Amino acid sequence: MNLSDSRTAGQPVERFSAAEAVFKDLLAQIREGRLAVGEKLPSEAALAQGYGVSRSVIRESLRSCAALGLTVSRTGKGTFVVSQRVAEDLALGAYSARDLHEARPHIEVPAAGLAARRRTEEDVRFLQDVVAAMAAEDDPQAWVELDTSFHAAVARISHNRVFEKVIADIREALFHQSETLNVVAARQKRSDEEHLRIFHAIRDGAADEAEAAMQDHLAAVRGALGAITGE
Repeated sequence: MNLSDSRTAGQPVERFSAAEAVFKDLLAQIREGRLAVGEKLPSEAALAQGYGVSRSVIRESLRSCAALGLTVSRTGKGTFVVSQRVAEDLALGAYSARDLHEARPHIEVPAAGLAARRRTEEDVRFLQDVVAAMAAEDDPQAWVELDTSFHAAVARISHNRVFEKVIADIREALFHQSETLNVVAARQKRSDEEHLRIFHAIRDGAADEAEAAMQDHLAAVRGALGAITGE
């Protein structure tokens, strides 16, 4: 790969859109065959220098490429292009997007309803702080951390230890999914609105509305991923 051939390489981009810009450029090069299947990508340091961004931005972009099945990282060898087409199912660490889609409605929807019934004043304040922080956050990586914290908090506030443990177990996959959606589908603003609706229902003790809001949020996530994979 010759970084000088890239449309964005060497041109610094703003932090908020940096990972998306790098990802889109890499995606274009892969789809157009300028980065061929089997080809090794430059190191993180070389990519960071070429694009004029930090290595953390490069890592975000590469994780999204890997989640979409376009690249694979091999320990001690580097990152290689393995496909020109997005995979039908996204790889999100130990779980896939399909795994999450099939399981989350059975966990997080009832958890939201229980959270609305069982929340304490302290719980409400904590969840409100998370939602407010998400709305104010302009660092994509920090926002993704808050996103996963929100879902973990809802499970905790349900006071059901099974729901809480399951969400803790899939938290890494949720992080990767949220990160990929932000980089590829620019979901942050819409997701903020969906989280706010869930919070309001929990705060108001409206269990049915909390379940419906969570159901709609999960459906929106599934729709966004479906648009990426072509499902």
